[in-house]
Amino acid sequence: MFSLFLDNLHETDSVYSYLLEHDSDKFEFYRKDNKVACYYSSLSSFARLITNLIIDLYEENIIRQILEKHYCYFSSYEQLEILRESANIVKDEQNSKQDLVYLSVFDYLKEESSMLLSGFIKFRLKDYIEVLEYLIDLSVNTFVINREYNRFVLLLKEYITSSESKMDVVHLIYLKEKSILLDEEKNIIPFDDNILDAKYLSDISFSSNDFCLNTLLNIVPKKIFVHCFTESDIFLQTLKKIFNARVSFCNSCELCDFYKIHAASFNIEK
Repeated sequence: MFSLFLDNLHETDSVYSYLLEHDSDKFEFYRKDNKVACYYSSLSSFARLITNLIIDLYEENIIRQILEKHYCYFSSYEQLEILRESANIVKDEQNSKQDLVYLSVFDYLKEESSMLLSGFIKFRLKDYIEVLEYLIDLSVNTFVINREYNRFVLLLKEYITSSESKMDVVHLIYLKEKSILLDEEKNIIPFDDNILDAKYLSDISFSSNDFCLNTLLNIVPKKIFVHCFTESDIFLQTLKKIFNARVSFCNSCELCDFYKIHAASFNIEK
């Protein structure tokens, strides 16, 4: 028999319910107060069950504690957003996490006949918690980058709304992350390369097309026709967010056909 000790009745209810839900002919469980008596015929199977229990029932709370301890300077709303972001990143590392917890649980079960679950998690799963801390740090970095990116886009949208257009129509030829700008008469518009002095570009470099964006921000066209022959990327997505309804996409017109045929002449890969 193996005895699993819990801290309170609420925790015992949750753990006992979880064990019953995952019951099989390999296990038997009996509850008394804050203890669950466990009988098992396979050590490895029982270790896997306790591993899944820890991850399924306790991982989110561990992540919340890490956020409260190390990232308390974020607001409650921001911590919730980070928690959502971390859920995706942590899920991607499911197998490696399970292996870490399983090895610790299996080694413990070989030597001991009882476990205070909260104490085991705190003192025996330090490697697992360190992995969670690392993954949460990645989540925080992603959250900060996204927050700054959204602020950057909002700033440029406000600038576009308040600025006078210098051209009615601009054509953007876009192939393999390379750009050509044309005016309404199909003449090439030189890029404004004075990007270091640009007032409205942030120091976030999200693509190789900063010069193109800088030029469009200076022109503020009423309409941008994007002739695109590749899948959407961060530059095109950002362009759409900034200019909204001013942007239209095209991949089949005379201009598209011309640049598809003569791509090599403009040093653009098909």
